[in-house]
Amino acid sequence: MSQFSAGARWQLELAHDRPYHTLIWFTRGQGRMLLDGRLRGLGPHNAVFIPAGALFAIETGVQNLAQVLTIPDGSPIRLPDRPHHLRIRDKLVQSEMTGLVESAQREQSMGRPLTQDALEAHMALISVWLRRQMVLDEHVPAPLSAGERLSLQFTQLVSRHYSSGLPTGFYADELGVTPTHLSRVVKAATGKTAADVLTERVVHAARNLLEATTHPARNIAQHLGFGSAAYFTRFVQQHTGQSPSHLRGANDPEKRRVTQAH
Repeated sequence: MSQFSAGARWQLELAHDRPYHTLIWFTRGQGRMLLDGRLRGLGPHNAVFIPAGALFAIETGVQNLAQVLTIPDGSPIRLPDRPHHLRIRDKLVQSEMTGLVESAQREQSMGRPLTQDALEAHMALISVWLRRQMVLDEHVPAPLSAGERLSLQFTQLVSRHYSSGLPTGFYADELGVTPTHLSRVVKAATGKTAADVLTERVVHAARNLLEATTHPARNIAQHLGFGSAAYFTRFVQQHTGQSPSHLRGANDPEKRRVTQAH
C-alpha cells in the first residue's frame, strides 16, 4: 500500500482516478473510502475493485496493511466494469485470496523467465475469485437512492471534466439540478461538498504534474483550465500550503542534498 501511495498520503487521500484497474485487499486496520459516489467504511478482509477512470479516495491509519494489484486498462483478463467493495467474512475465502495474492507477489519477485505470462495467469485466478464473490447474495449491492445515483453521476463527470476549469455550476447543469441541491446531495453521500470533490481532483492532478514531470508550471496551469499562471500559483499555495516551485523541488534529489547540506 505504501508503494501504491508513493509514500505520500495525499496520493490516496485526495479524490482522484487512475488510468488502470486496481484491486486492493485489506488485511489489517480500519479506514474509510470514497468510491462510487459514496463514503464507505473499510476493515480487515475487505476487497475493493476500482476500474480505470473511477473516482476514489482512501484514508487509512498507520497500522493498516493491504496489498494492491494493478491491471492495465484493455487487459484481456475478465474484470468487472464498475466499482465493487466486498466484505469477506468466510475464513476459508479470506485465506484463498491471501494465498492468491502472495503467490503473485512471489512470482513478481523471483525474476524468472515468462514472469509476465505467469502474472497474467495469477491475475486471471484472482479475477475468478473476485467475480465468484460478487454473485453471492451477501455481496449483491443494495439499490442506490436517488441522491446516491446523483452523487455517482457527479463523480463520473468530475473524472472526465476536472481539467476543463469549469465550476460546479457546469456539473449541476449537466445533471439537471441546482448547484445548491448538487452540493447538498454530494455532501450527504460523501461527507464533502461538490466543490470539495472537484477541488481535490484538481489539486491531485496539479501535485502529480508538478512533482513527477518537468512541464513548466504555466503549461500545467493551462492544461488544468486555469486562466493564468498566477491564479494557478495562488490555488496551489492555498490548497497545499506550498508554492508550485517548492512542490517541484521537494522531489529533486539535487535540491534535497543542497538543503540537507545547509
